[in-house]
Amino acid sequence: MPTKAATITAAPSFSGGGATILCSHRSSLFNRLQSPPPNSRICFNYVEPLFARPYRTRHVFVIPRAADSTQPTSAPAIDKPTVPDDEFTLAKVSFGVIGLSLGVTLLSYGFGAYFNILPGSEWSALMLTYGFPLAIIGMALKYAELKPVPCLTYSDAQMLREKCATPILKQVRNDVTRYRYGDEQHLDEALKRIFQYAQGGGIPRRSAPVLQMIREEVIEDGRYCLVLVFKAKDLQLSDFEKRQAKFTSFFGPGITAEIGKGEEDLYEIRLISNTISE
Repeated sequence: MPTKAATITAAPSFSGGGATILCSHRSSLFNRLQSPPPNSRICFNYVEPLFARPYRTRHVFVIPRAADSTQPTSAPAIDKPTVPDDEFTLAKVSFGVIGLSLGVTLLSYGFGAYFNILPGSEWSALMLTYGFPLAIIGMALKYAELKPVPCLTYSDAQMLREKCATPILKQVRNDVTRYRYGDEQHLDEALKRIFQYAQGGGIPRRSAPVLQMIREEVIEDGRYCLVLVFKAKDLQLSDFEKRQAKFTSFFGPGITAEIGKGEEDLYEIRLISNTISE
């Protein structure tokens, strides 16, 4: 009995894998599959008898296929656990707010007691005497205060901080995460020496980078890293890269400084400790 066979293959690219469909003979299955499944192989192998039967039994088998190994697969992102910065310290308290609040309270109650609106008229003079200078000092501190920058600490970096972080890295972290008074910005002295404001080869003072946040993390080789994230609209990555050695020398010894580019106008200075935890 003569037989004939035909094979039709369609294999467009598809990242989600595919299937191999086998059919017993050339039925109208191909006509119904005008758009075959992506990345699939459709094979129609049939045996047509000499006398065609009016009714034929058809069997379709779907065999799953693995995805193409040459296509890139993205690994699921694993979020590292972070340590909440909720520890209460006196350095995180604004003395400007305390002085201003206490001074205004004493002044308000002192005036109320002086005019017999509130009880304690015998203490009104004392409250006015101390309330006025406290309010002035509070306003001055509030005007000159520099708020702390956010600190993102990963749990693995916190465990390495005491063993691997150099004393200078610890001091930098403590200085920028507390209120400061009288400074124009955080790390002002360091940036002044590194970027040489208004000097030959330096940058204008108005173009100085501003510290936005810091981050404690552990790099791939297991070393502690303190990342300083600056915002600088008027600077380029090359302005930071040519001062990489100055960052290393200023925040050293025992560290290596690396320069990175963040989003938009953000630049990262990675201060990596050379101490390896055993």
